[in-house]
Amino acid sequence: MGGGKHILGRSKGRHIFGTARVGDRGQIVIPKEARSFYQISTGDTLLILGDDENGMIITKPEVLNQLANTILDQIGKEETP
Repeated sequence: MGGGKHILGRSKGRHIFGTARVGDRGQIVIPKEARSFYQISTGDTLLILGDDENGMIITKPEVLNQLANTILDQIGKEETP
């Protein structure tokens, strides 16, 4: 699935989908191309994470669930003799 503009000098898989303006109520509109690419639909729940140095990440909660399972599976493999 195509989508997003390739960031020059970076590996493929990184995208720029545009900008979003924060409205009076603190809401943003995620660009249509990004919603389509990441299969974000009306009513979906998104997880907002932040870091003082790196800024903000917006993702689907299941992305981190999958990552946690991968990490836990790897830990289990390392502990098994």
